[in-house]
Amino acid sequence: MFLLSFARVIKFSLQDIGRNVWLSLVTIVILILALFSVNLLLAVKIIGSTAINVVKEKIDVSLYIKSDTEENKILALKTKISSFTQVKEVKYISKQTALENFKQKHKNDSEILQALIELGKNPLSPSLIIKPQNMDQYDELIASLNKIDDDIIESRNFDNYKTMLTKINSITDKIGEVGLFISIIFIFITLLVIYNTIRMAIYTHRVEIKIMKLVGASNWFIRAPYFISSLIYTLIGVLAIIVLFYLFLSLLQPYLEVFFIDYDFNISTYFNTHFWTIFGLEFLIAAIVNVLASMIAVNKYSKV
Repeated sequence: MFLLSFARVIKFSLQDIGRNVWLSLVTIVILILALFSVNLLLAVKIIGSTAINVVKEKIDVSLYIKSDTEENKILALKTKISSFTQVKEVKYISKQTALENFKQKHKNDSEILQALIELGKNPLSPSLIIKPQNMDQYDELIASLNKIDDDIIESRNFDNYKTMLTKINSITDKIGEVGLFISIIFIFITLLVIYNTIRMAIYTHRVEIKIMKLVGASNWFIRAPYFISSLIYTLIGVLAIIVLFYLFLSLLQPYLEVFFIDYDFNISTYFNTHFWTIFGLEFLIAAIVNVLASMIAVNKYSKV
């Protein structure tokens, strides 16, 4: 008996969607737009966080070595610094490599290149480029490097990067706070839109609901078709947003590759990795809101 009643509920639900195809379409479109907005906000947050991490990864500190230092002494210092727990990588830039990099950087400036030729020698010093293991340990790294007392070190370049890191951390904190505030407001508005859309859809059936109540239909039999319709709307909306949003990400990716040049970043990979968390949670929340809206609306119009 229950299975027969449930089958009828499914049938009535599908018939209702078919008979009111335009209203159903509007409901689904609004749901898609709301979910697209939420996912777009998430994508912006991911891109912003990645951009900040890219800047942090480009921060390094430099030790400039005296020009006449033997290479074996430089390599010994490099090995010593590499053993620090705060160090991710140490790169040795020889005088010749530094000169080649300098020429490449100023290849379009003929005056600088001519002055270099007239100088008749390599004026650049070798250096060690040190990348921190973790930016939170930056101060510890600087303290460890300052403790090195080696005559081959000509100069150290720390202060500018420390100022930059302070500004980046400040920007990161502000972006996080603003992003969280905007996300809460945006999600609330989205839920409100979905809620009112479902209520409006059921409002059009208020007379039909009252007639069913008058002829003796149970509350479960009256409510169930609208609950099922709400779940169908949610499922179609989430499936549609998956297709549309991945298409949007594929169009966005080439521009991100230009922006994040020399950095392996694919925003679709993030959504693939967190697929069930993102879209599963969106389906669950949207379904709860839709069913809740249906319950409130049907209860209101089923009172005779």
